[in-house]
This record gives sequence, structure tokens and C-alpha cells, in this order.
Amino acid sequence: MRAALQEIRHEGVRHRAAFRPVRRSPVSDGRWGLFERWGVEIEYMIVDAETLRVAPISDRVLTGGGGGPESEIVVGPLAWSNELVLHVLELKTGEPAVSLHGLAGAFQEGIREANRRLEPSGAMLMPTGMHPFMDPLRETRLWPHDYSAVYQAFDRIFGCTGHGWANLQSVHLNLPFRDDGEFRRLHAGIRAALPLLPALAASSPFMEGRVTPWLDTRLEVYRHNADRVPAVSGLIVPEPAATEQEYRRAILGRIYADLEPLDPEGELREEWVNARGAIARFDRGTIEIRVLDTQECAIADLAVVAGAAALIRRLSEEMAASVEMLDALETERLAALLLDAVADGEATRIDDSAYLAVLGWTGGPCRARDIWDRVISDGLDDGPDRNAWERALEVILGEGCLARRILRSTGATPEPRAIHATYRALVRALAGGTQLRVRDRDTA
Repeated sequence: MRAALQEIRHEGVRHRAAFRPVRRSPVSDGRWGLFERWGVEIEYMIVDAETLRVAPISDRVLTGGGGGPESEIVVGPLAWSNELVLHVLELKTGEPAVSLHGLAGAFQEGIREANRRLEPSGAMLMPTGMHPFMDPLRETRLWPHDYSAVYQAFDRIFGCTGHGWANLQSVHLNLPFRDDGEFRRLHAGIRAALPLLPALAASSPFMEGRVTPWLDTRLEVYRHNADRVPAVSGLIVPEPAATEQEYRRAILGRIYADLEPLDPEGELREEWVNARGAIARFDRGTIEIRVLDTQECAIADLAVVAGAAALIRRLSEEMAASVEMLDALETERLAALLLDAVADGEATRIDDSAYLAVLGWTGGPCRARDIWDRVISDGLDDGPDRNAWERALEVILGEGCLARRILRSTGATPEPRAIHATYRALVRALAGGTQLRVRDRDTA
């Protein structure tokens, strides 16, 4: 156990949306098998308590024993980490979690403690996948402390003051695998699950104070953040790969080759440069899923994670389709389905018969929420948090994903004060551990 939990070597940074030096693995060093351990990471914005403008002060919270800023500190059962920008703070499981049950309480306590430490600076945490009115060209401040040279390399190559770098917050689910056989099953299951995840998690309908065409604007801007080197992000849905060797050749090898003219020193020649929506971390035996927007409170985030885990487990255990059938799904087909969910959330219409077949759906064309209803009723892990997860997911599927509820609160063409009022309600929801409930106006 001690060997499995020891800190991994310094790895530089991970490409957005979890972009920072990492010294502690959120799941494992590769000793755990499928669904034996869990790692969860949640990013939050730091904002001014009055204006809700971004507050670039994460280094005031991330202080170690010597009083200076550190890239990671341990606070109770969680680790707190910096990100690329100074207005984002990440909370994550400090050690591999045996179960998802109980994590919502740990994250909620971490939120309270972070707000307590931010209060003297007149700041607090704000949830959701994007800040609704941030101007990243004016307001971005990169982390200037340890490993800043690596951040500067990313900024030099890609320009990190856009929304796809500086204005996005997500939840990452890290799942372990033990060998090539487990990797193939897990990777195939995650590929097939990715198009449905924004249907639950979309929480970013605004950019620079305006309603966008997407409920998950974070993913829309994220998929363009490395357009200068398209191989870095690919189509967000990763290409199929049956082994580590195949993955390194087909995905990582192409990324490294395409980056080489811009990064001749090889500073970015690491696994974390891969910006797909799920990336293999062979250095620690995990796959990291990145397509989940941050929700309005910890229990909602963990409910979404639990739902995602239930779907991925169903697919990885080949309950409805073999791993060969899953690998046969074209990346372009899955990417198109993902973009549909980025736009329409839980209301996304799915009429791709081949995709529905691998999900085990036999009822013909349906909405994404119909599939999630079945996954949640059949697959959620039993335990003390199951009832709370089900209640949170009932809100998402019954009243709409968080982005839809935000738009219902602000109105389809909102004034700035309506946006401000809604996001102030979201700040209160995060602090209090409650979901946003809006039923009086329907913009769906």
C-alpha cells in the first residue's frame, strides 16, 4: 500500500484543463486494477466576493510551511493545487480513494475551508465550467512561481490568454488499469462513453457576458485551444488503441513529432501534453477523463462522476458489446455525437443505430437523458451516498443540465445584472452544498 501511495516523480505540467505541475498522483502508481481505486479533481474559480470578477490570488491560499507559495499543499484528506492561471484552485483526492462514497463530504469541507482562507482577501470560490463575463485577454495572470518556464513554453506556442486556456474549470475522473488487457477495455469503454458525458455535465452557456450556441461552451473552446498543432487535441475523442505500444505510436508519437519544430528542447515531450478528452497516463497506470464541466456543488459533481463511472464500467465490462465492437466505433462518429451533446446537453437526440447498439439500447432514437435514466437506475454503485447521487441526478435529468438551469434563471437574452444575480446564487450553492433549482422560466 505504501508503495502504491508514494508520490510520483515531478512531471512538469498537464495540458489544460488540468494544467499544472503534479507531484502526487490522484489515483495510483499503476498497481490498481479496473475500478479498484478512484481519483477525482475539481477546479474552481477564485472571484471577488462583491463583483464576481476573477481574483488572481491562488498563491495566497497555496502557502506551505515556509509561508511561500507552493504548487500543491495537503489540507485534510484533499490536496490543493495550482493551475495555469492564478484565479483557479484545484481540489483533489489526496490519496487513491477506495470508493466514491464519502468524497462529496470531503470536497464540501474543502470548499468551506478554501472560502475561509479567501475571506480576508475579499474573495471566494465560484463553480461552473467557465466564468460568464471574464475577458481573458485583459484578466489572465499565469502562475509565476515554480515551473513557470514550462507554462511560458505553452504560452509561447499556443497563446494561453484565450478562453480555451484561461477560462475553463472541469472535473477530472481518474481510473486505473493494471496491464494492456485492462487498458484496452477501459480505454474502449471511455471512448464510447465520452459523447454522453456533456449531456450530464454541461454548465457553461456564457462567454464574455453573452449566451453562446453551446450549453458546454468550455468544451467548444477547449477543443480549439491547440489548433496550431492539431494533433495535440485530435478530435477530443481519442483514437482506438489496444496496447500501450500502439497508443504511444499512434497518438503520443504523432503529437511529439508535430510539436518538435516549436519545441526543439523537448520540454513538452511528455504524456501530459496530450489534450484529448481522455488521456492515458502510463507513467501512473491511469486514464484521466477531462470532459466534465464543474457543477454547482460537491454532491452534484460526485453524482455526475458516479453516473459517468457507471456507464464506463458497463461498457468496459462488455455488458452490451465486445471490446472489438467498441474499438470499431469510428472516432469521427463519436466526435460528432460529442459535439451534439456540447450543444444540447441532456436533450441531445441520438439516432445513430450503431452507437445505440453498443450501449445496449433497443428502443430506437432517443434523447441522451433517456439513456442516462437507464444507466442511473441500473448501474449506480450501492453505498451511503447513492440516494444523494440519485436526487442530484434527478434534478439534472428532470430540470435540465446546469447550463440549461442557468439560462432559465437569467433568461435567454439576459442583462448583466441577471447574469450577476444567477452566478451569485451559484456561489451560495457551492458554499452551502445545494443545487440550483429554477422552474419558473423555461428556455429549453
